[in-house]
Amino acid sequence: MLKSSKILTMNIFIVGPMGSGKSTVGKIISDELFMNFFDTDEEIETRTGASIDWIFDLEGEEGFRKRESAILTEMVEKNSIVLSTGGGIILSEENRELLSSRGTVFYLATPIYVQIERTAKDKDRPLLKDGDPEEILTKLHNNRQNLYESVADHVVDTENKSSQEVASEIVKLIKS
Repeated sequence: MLKSSKILTMNIFIVGPMGSGKSTVGKIISDELFMNFFDTDEEIETRTGASIDWIFDLEGEEGFRKRESAILTEMVEKNSIVLSTGGGIILSEENRELLSSRGTVFYLATPIYVQIERTAKDKDRPLLKDGDPEEILTKLHNNRQNLYESVADHVVDTENKSSQEVASEIVKLIKS
């Protein structure tokens, strides 16, 4: 079992597709473990004063990914944090190396039908704006699943689980 001081010096990184519950689960974990919570997308929006959607429109995905990598580089230097990441953060090999080397990575494996349900009413999902959400999410899943799995220390299945149940499972893994 980890000593409480060990828990306080570790970083917990949460990766997964959009709609997997990364931010909600991350906040619950940070509350339960008394750790600071950060979200890469929220950090980008706060610092730029613009929505992710607007950044995608103005700078394209490449511009957004540069901002995302810069935030990650800064965040992994912190200690004792819970960090929820954007769904595409794992596309960069450098980002995957940063995540792997600076904390414990949890991949929230989430079925596509759940992602569709959770993102259906959200208009701030730039990758879902131009096409059929199921097709887009399936393509993203096929392109990214191996990357999520390659960076993950633990894969947590979210199907038929509440955010609290997923967070509790992660807390148990951390403490064991």
